[in-house]
Amino acid sequence: MEYRSISYMIVKFKPISDVSSDLTVQVGSSSFCLHKFPLVSRSGKIRKLLADPKISNICLPNAPGGSEAFELAAKFCYGIDIEINLLNIAKLRCASHYLEMTEDFSEDNLATKTEHFLKETIFPSISNSIVVLHHCETLIPVSEDINLVNRLIIAIANNACKEQLTSGLLKLDYTFSGTNIEPETPLDWWGKSLAILNLDFFQRVVSAVKSKGLRQDVISKILISYTNKSLQGLMVRDPKLEKDRVLDVECKKKQRLIVETIVRLLPTQGRRSSVPMAFLSSLLKMVIATSSSASSGSCRSDLERRIGLQLDQAILEDVLIPINPNGINSTMYDIDSILRIFSIFLNLDEDDDEEEQHHHRQFRDETEMIYDFDSPGSPKQSSILKVSKLMDNYLAEIAMDPNLTTSKFIALAELLPDHARIISDGLYRAVDIYLKVHPNIKDSERYRLCKTIDSQKLSQEACSHAAQNERLPVQMAVQVLYFEQIRLRNAMSSSIGPTQFLFSSNCHQFPQRSGSGAGSGAISPRDNYASVRRENRELKLEVARMRMRLTDLEKDHISIKQELVKSNPGTKLFKSFAKKISKLNSLFSFSSLKPSFSGKASSESRFLFQRKRRHSVS
Repeated sequence: MEYRSISYMIVKFKPISDVSSDLTVQVGSSSFCLHKFPLVSRSGKIRKLLADPKISNICLPNAPGGSEAFELAAKFCYGIDIEINLLNIAKLRCASHYLEMTEDFSEDNLATKTEHFLKETIFPSISNSIVVLHHCETLIPVSEDINLVNRLIIAIANNACKEQLTSGLLKLDYTFSGTNIEPETPLDWWGKSLAILNLDFFQRVVSAVKSKGLRQDVISKILISYTNKSLQGLMVRDPKLEKDRVLDVECKKKQRLIVETIVRLLPTQGRRSSVPMAFLSSLLKMVIATSSSASSGSCRSDLERRIGLQLDQAILEDVLIPINPNGINSTMYDIDSILRIFSIFLNLDEDDDEEEQHHHRQFRDETEMIYDFDSPGSPKQSSILKVSKLMDNYLAEIAMDPNLTTSKFIALAELLPDHARIISDGLYRAVDIYLKVHPNIKDSERYRLCKTIDSQKLSQEACSHAAQNERLPVQMAVQVLYFEQIRLRNAMSSSIGPTQFLFSSNCHQFPQRSGSGAGSGAISPRDNYASVRRENRELKLEVARMRMRLTDLEKDHISIKQELVKSNPGTKLFKSFAKKISKLNSLFSFSSLKPSFSGKASSESRFLFQRKRRHSVS
């Protein structure tokens, strides 16, 4: 046991400077040999404990601040000047309350001095208030009883919003004065210092600044900074070791508690949220990794909705969400979560359509004008195109998972409506990767996969690759060749002769060449004629290649037909198949290749393998 004596510190009490101590005070593991008179003169609590003059030993087991705070308070009782600073103000204020060192027992007592220091030095400063609030964490419940914690939180919120208002007024002054000077200090300069607070105090501070009207982008930065710092050191260790396994359980509990608290503190969700997509994705990954299948349901749903609302801002890394290692699924990524996220975005798009149609009708009634909300350059259409590209990249990534089922892949591929994809090259690439990684899937599943691809939206390069791709079913190859033939016919019918371009009055309809150094000048007839001749040569070469490819296909079809007939000539199924092959041969005959034909609609209606789409273009 540690014994301390501060009788040598007596300054004002000269008559008792040589008097031996008559009181022993036990504070925690420390003992102080003191005198009754100076303590009783300023402390109401000690006066009550020494009501019996015979008492010479007292114990203060719950003294806030421990022996250090009591030693400072005892010095004050002896009349010694003590230094009140940023580091000890919380202890002294709680100790003065605990020892009842108020004006009722002595003028200008310790409680009065500490209150004066708080009002003059601590409360006006955000950084000082945060430091003192951090020290209050070890002084619970006394710091709560004297309302010190709540006053510090209110002071932080008021000063933060005051700085925000001052910064806004400065920007207005700069705007009206014509200068471009910006305030050097960012509004969230104090947000990083909040990382020293425990989770409960941090939550109360953020809630307070939100209620006072602090900007959402500032709140988002504060949440990101606190999350990054508080999660450091809580990384998963080797689960094979028993000690690390126990530590991992505790770390995961802390991680889950931090993430769930941060999600509750996020600003109001919206289509244009101030919370970065990468941060939301990281929170969702953390929730999935640290929770069981039955816990954190509301937190996960909230994050999925937030990501879905601003899915057009996401990149591939944001949606590659690993599966929970403790779950029953064996896939690499959480497909169900992504299905819900994309569905939220698509449902939001449908809601926007209904709302825009309502406003559109009102606009027509009032002004009799029409505005195209679904034009290619509209923000909504561009968002859908971004999401479709994101989906195709995601499909190409998860296609390499050997445990991914065909039904899950098809569900994702068919989730987007037809108008979401202008070109289907990305989806074709993903399907080809899946077929390469999963070579043993059934023919029916292989056919269902290829039905998700719109062959009319494949580029010329993709068509050439698909026509020679042995992993695709023969129906897909024939379909690609058919639409490529239609495309060639349209191209040849549009280029009847070079004189049409030389003397046509509609030459401005053709795109101008960029990067020629002529700026926005018109194309000369000589260049136009040379371009047309070059295109005609390329078309002729392509037609020759197509003829060779079709000839090979016809030979293969004839040989297959002969083998089938020889093996079982009486079977009606083989006869029917032979008739269909003969129809295909006659259909793809190039003898009818002319500049004009009987229309695109009639040609497409003859195609045998017409796809059935889940969504219809409205």
